[in-house]
Amino acid sequence: MNLTNLKSLFVSKGCKKVYTKILSPNDNSKNQVYFGGSFEILNILPLQEIVTEEAGDWKKERFKAKINFSWVNDQGSIFPAPKAQLILYPKYPEVRFSGFLAGCQNAPSELMTQRLEGRLLLFSVDRTGEILGYVAAPDSEIAIEFDQLQVDSVHGVFSTIDLPMAKNNRAVLLDELKRIHQLGWISSKRLNNQGGIMDCQAPNCGGYTLEAELGITPNGYSEPDFMGWEVKQFGVSNFNSIKSKVITLMTPEPTDGLYKTEGSEYFVRTYGYKDKKGRPDRLNFGGIHRIGEKHHLTNLTMKLIGFDTDSGKIRNSNGRIVLLDESDNETASWSFASLLKHWNRKHNQACYVPSLSEINPERKYRYGSEIILGTGTDFQLFLLQMANGNIYYDPGIKLENISTKPKIKKRSQFRIKSGFLPNLYKNNEIVDIIG
Repeated sequence: MNLTNLKSLFVSKGCKKVYTKILSPNDNSKNQVYFGGSFEILNILPLQEIVTEEAGDWKKERFKAKINFSWVNDQGSIFPAPKAQLILYPKYPEVRFSGFLAGCQNAPSELMTQRLEGRLLLFSVDRTGEILGYVAAPDSEIAIEFDQLQVDSVHGVFSTIDLPMAKNNRAVLLDELKRIHQLGWISSKRLNNQGGIMDCQAPNCGGYTLEAELGITPNGYSEPDFMGWEVKQFGVSNFNSIKSKVITLMTPEPTDGLYKTEGSEYFVRTYGYKDKKGRPDRLNFGGIHRIGEKHHLTNLTMKLIGFDTDSGKIRNSNGRIVLLDESDNETASWSFASLLKHWNRKHNQACYVPSLSEINPERKYRYGSEIILGTGTDFQLFLLQMANGNIYYDPGIKLENISTKPKIKKRSQFRIKSGFLPNLYKNNEIVDIIG
């Protein structure tokens, strides 16, 4: 196996980047492989499931994240490693790779069980979310080739090599947004799952219209939208005020609490309120809920459990964002494990696009030339902004026909004002795409 052949295999699987790490003696199956002193690696590796392991001692708290990992051998054959997982230690924080030999029929055990300096680990993520890995001896052809190679970038402890699908993806995105900006007013629309154009007349069609122009079909899973970028639209009254507008970051449903155990209808009947516009037979649950503040309509208080604001670190792997009622019942909660899986992977590269809207004589949108780009995120940055009140819960849940055939519409939203976006990313910039 040489580097050209390995890259060709990765390209044939729809991979975009190759991540490489020169292994230290401690990087082995016994000690686990060190993947970095932050949760950055979660930005690039798809996680199948995250489970928590409480230890009662903060130093031993950890998350375990199962990944779909396979080894590639010298002939290019692929062998699944069914026990492969990432172990996340929030105390430090750090991430380690383990279980990568167990149950694998043709694992590189000889290289990964010994304390050998200079082994080269290479892996990439294919179009299905499978992680393909290869390890080379220090004196191998691949290791020698890599030593003479100029890498494209660095991501945490990994050097990266761009494959053709990743080349200039930022430039392609900006070119597409420039084209869309130059279209002027665009009739409201959306794409269906098959990519067909549909009419769209709801107030939130600004995002759907932009996605339709970019060719993005409805995305119900935690993967970026366009060539590795999460693209979000936000409405403004004019293009000179893009730093003070509300942006919806994500819309996860609660994972626990009465909302989950008793159902969303019970939740709204218990904690909701009559429609403020006087629409009959309807209850709403909405309003801005910030950490530590009791909401005047719902009488619920949002709290952050298991996060240390001073250090900016997770102290409890069973931590969660929770809504408490006046009797301290957990009415709804979002586990850190569930949010962690969504946040890092989908928001590592994010693009925020301002838009104007008109509804008469038809709904249409126009997209601005100044866009906000953010790269390099960490879930603990999200939690810190929650703790500071810059990110808040702003649901839009309604229960209609409450006396006859109740019908509920659920929308749980975590939102932020655009001016606070730089606090979520390590790199931020405002780009004028026509400048």
